[in-house]
Amino acid sequence: MSVTAGLKPTPVERLVLFGATGDLARRMLAPSLFGLHTDGLLPAGLRIVATARTGMDSAGYRNVVGEALGQFVDKARLKPAQVRSFLDRLSYVPADASDGAQMAKVAHEIDGGSAGVALFLSMAPSLFGPAIAGLSSCGLATAGTRLALEKPLGYDLQSSRRINDAVATAFPEDRTFRVDHYLGKETVQNLMALRFGNALFEPLWNSQVIEHVQITVAETVGLEERGGYYDGMGALRDMVQNHMLQLVALVAMEPPAHLDPTCVRDEKVKVLRSLRPIDRAGVRTHTVTGQYQASGAAAAGYCEELGRASATETFVAIKAHVDNWRWKNVPFYLRTGKRMASRRSEIIIQFRAVPHSIFTANGAAPQSNKLVIQLQPEENVSLLMMAKQPGLDRDGIHLREVPLQIGIANAFAEVRRRIAYERLLLDLIDGDPTLFVRRDEVEAQWTWIDAIRDGWEANGVTPRAYAAGSWGPSAAIGLPERDGASWHD
Repeated sequence: MSVTAGLKPTPVERLVLFGATGDLARRMLAPSLFGLHTDGLLPAGLRIVATARTGMDSAGYRNVVGEALGQFVDKARLKPAQVRSFLDRLSYVPADASDGAQMAKVAHEIDGGSAGVALFLSMAPSLFGPAIAGLSSCGLATAGTRLALEKPLGYDLQSSRRINDAVATAFPEDRTFRVDHYLGKETVQNLMALRFGNALFEPLWNSQVIEHVQITVAETVGLEERGGYYDGMGALRDMVQNHMLQLVALVAMEPPAHLDPTCVRDEKVKVLRSLRPIDRAGVRTHTVTGQYQASGAAAAGYCEELGRASATETFVAIKAHVDNWRWKNVPFYLRTGKRMASRRSEIIIQFRAVPHSIFTANGAAPQSNKLVIQLQPEENVSLLMMAKQPGLDRDGIHLREVPLQIGIANAFAEVRRRIAYERLLLDLIDGDPTLFVRRDEVEAQWTWIDAIRDGWEANGVTPRAYAAGSWGPSAAIGLPERDGASWHD
């Protein structure tokens, strides 16, 4: 992405990973940094300092990272010389980020850098405040330091503000990088290219032509090892508050004046502030919650996996509206859940039907056009259109829906498919905040989410049961069907 015009950001010579022995570091951060290293995208002198509470030395940590690369990186890319040169960048300091004395050891390890430092914090929300205080006390909150924060940034608006206030005491907004890894996905960035780089779509991107929008983020996994975290959050706060609302913002935003951090994020926050609040009366008609239950011997129920009774939702479907001129009366149907029928993240732009059909053969009306933007498991863009079915029919032209398809993997077969964190880590190192979330975005998201949760609590809404491996509670089907629409399954 482009860097804001003006002063060039301070070059980074030290990248410090907090929580460096956790699952995120092993599965995503280490492979991403290795990918940037092998492609020559990391500064030649960049050192990576890892820290966590786990007691070990640098040699032990390099072994941990080497094993992670062997597990999560394609074997063909693991050239021994490149692995060795990457591991040589790493050092490790055991420390508690909330302990100023221990943080001084981290500061000592990174001392000697002639330029800037980038800090990447991945920890529980309750630790952000003490960690920021620890960073300040040992001199790591300097003008040459930028800070990246991995979600969750709180569990409601009030806690999010406390975290942001604590961060702001040491790091101004222009040096604060809030991570939402969905923004690093190629197809998510392709939304802007699709809309603003082609004359075809933008004139059609409004309520006159679009009937509704669907966004689905479905997972087939259950709790895995995240029970303690997930049960305190639920699907609404874990997925909708961040990833899904960011997708809504990118779909609905106005064209930015320039492709720079301020312009792009200004347009996103306008959308988030235009979301129609779902109040206590609206939650019953505009939201559906669910919790997966055992389905045969293949999958246990949520409470069985958790080991205790719980009323936490593992599924949520929402009918939302963006109240502005462009999107007047266009519903945005959002759904996300665990233990769903398939792993799928996609955006559906459903266009309106032709005003009058001349094709009435066999009474079959043309299907409305549909733009399908798939984020995972494959990255793909398809435009579903009507075409004549080949044949010598005497009773009129027969139509069939066919896709015009851009398989990203096929169209760009020569380019390696990257992890989303590669983009974000590179932008952090370069000092480009375009794909990171600004404070006013986060707080606008929480404001909307908190109103829904308030409505659930006031109305005693509890999750409906759905079978693991299904598409959620049957009530979710009715959410779009009441408007004459249906989910794209």
